[in-house]
Amino acid sequence: MRPSLSLLAVALWLAVPVAAEAAVSASQAATLKTTLTPLGGERAGNAAGTIPAWTGGLTKAPAGYQGPGKRHVDPYAGDKPLFSITKANLEQYRGNLTDGQIALLKSYPDSFSMPVYPTQRSAAAPQWVYDNTYKNATTAKLLDGGNGISDAYGGTPFPIPQSGVEAVWNHITRYRGSYLVRRSSEAGVQRNGSYALVTSKNEAKFRFYDPQGSYATLNNQLFYYLTFTTAPARLAGEGALVHEMLDQVKAPRQAWGYSPGQRRVRRAPTLAYDTPIEATDGLRTADDTDMYNGAPDRYDWTLVGKQEVFIPYNNYQLTSAEVKYKDLLTPGHINPKYTRYELHRVWVVEGKLKSGARHIYSKRRLYLDEDSWSAAVVDQYDGRGELWRVSMAYLKTFYEVPTVWTGLDTFHDLQARRYGVQWLDNEEKSTVDFSQAAPDDSNFSPSALRRKAGR
Repeated sequence: MRPSLSLLAVALWLAVPVAAEAAVSASQAATLKTTLTPLGGERAGNAAGTIPAWTGGLTKAPAGYQGPGKRHVDPYAGDKPLFSITKANLEQYRGNLTDGQIALLKSYPDSFSMPVYPTQRSAAAPQWVYDNTYKNATTAKLLDGGNGISDAYGGTPFPIPQSGVEAVWNHITRYRGSYLVRRSSEAGVQRNGSYALVTSKNEAKFRFYDPQGSYATLNNQLFYYLTFTTAPARLAGEGALVHEMLDQVKAPRQAWGYSPGQRRVRRAPTLAYDTPIEATDGLRTADDTDMYNGAPDRYDWTLVGKQEVFIPYNNYQLTSAEVKYKDLLTPGHINPKYTRYELHRVWVVEGKLKSGARHIYSKRRLYLDEDSWSAAVVDQYDGRGELWRVSMAYLKTFYEVPTVWTGLDTFHDLQARRYGVQWLDNEEKSTVDFSQAAPDDSNFSPSALRRKAGR
């Protein structure tokens, strides 16, 4: 079944001429305070009543939540599954599934399923992010044919997207707090279910979302990311530092690596595009991380339209400390009994590899949650045009911030029948903490990488 376009999306396209470097008019931006949510989703529910209206999202922690860095209390623990999608009934729901989800149902007919719960539009962000998004709508511009952005800060740059690459930038720059620290593990799960964990501690400073900053102070820097491996012993002490840029063609991503054996920091010039990531046994590429990241210049991006899709959402049980890795990481896929899917409207964005460009994926199809711009599902195709890999972000609302981000990400290789999992922290003492004061930028320098590695 072809994706169904929402009537509002069609109306917007008719009203807004597609211009690669044009912001929207003031009258169009005004819809962010009426018919659209502050980040550009549709406030209204759907005609069938299966998607409710957005009424502000989840901005307060439920009773029992102990504070930043502590386990989330499930605000929807009382919800019961409406039904479960399996290989046996997938034809009934095919129109609301991605090709990758259908492939998983067919590849693992006896074990993979999608428990569907009532849709809770929990997505929310701080008011200052909404205010900046409103400003960005009339000022943000694309640079270098879509390979960078300008005149946007502290909010979604293109809340009323006019092109596929604008929607991609909305995902890349979406709000995930201003500073976070986290300790988590990732694993490559083999066909028989065996796996080995790689554990790391990491921190990220989102310079694009510094409440005291501005576009003028960015200096083309989107965020800093610092990570150190703590286990297994053979990898312990290794570190990496990334400086992510807004325009990566003009000034490519800068990355450094630290080797404890050599006690040296070295530039890592290839940490981009389809460079394989060792920690998940090569099951994700550098630009698979975060569902999609980095310079979008190797693909031609098309805004296909909107579709109602069953996507992972409000996955609080999945990230509970009561769920152990041995029970979660099952052969072929994570254990469906801990997952939660809901029907949401998503923007469908398709990227096709440009003529002469090189990448292991000839095509990527991104499904972006309309309420947060988070990519929930990404389908990836090989050089022959055949579906090869599917990635899913098991989203939830971090109500203490508030923001929508992933609880964990999965990366499936349908041909090898293996998968990778990132951001596992069920067995850690704490979860991601957004509350700490952001350190000075000097904390994210190559010299700081070496200094911290020695601690």
